[in-house]
Amino acid sequence: MKHSRISATQRGYGSRWQRYRERFLKANPLCAMHLSFGKTVASEVVDHIEPHKGSHRLFWNPKNHQALCKQCHDTHKQRLEKSGVVLGCDERGIPIDPNHHWSKPRGV
Repeated sequence: MKHSRISATQRGYGSRWQRYRERFLKANPLCAMHLSFGKTVASEVVDHIEPHKGSHRLFWNPKNHQALCKQCHDTHKQRLEKSGVVLGCDERGIPIDPNHHWSKPRGV
């Protein structure tokens, strides 16, 4: 059975993207998610903060890009996009997602 998925180049990830990616990662060498926890891990992926879903404007908007390590991109970010929930907690065990039900005010 043939798969009809279009190529990376057809989705916008051709030579122009590869050149941009190289410059972006050179300017942003550390994973943004790890940095938010005070950890330093090398970045490998230019992530679209808001999924572009084919939008040329979102695809190329530098304000919509963040540098992530492959692990964060392929696990945490994908889970966030699918569920809308940021997983994880801080050093005190408090969920990092401000929308987590533990972060909401309790009724009196």
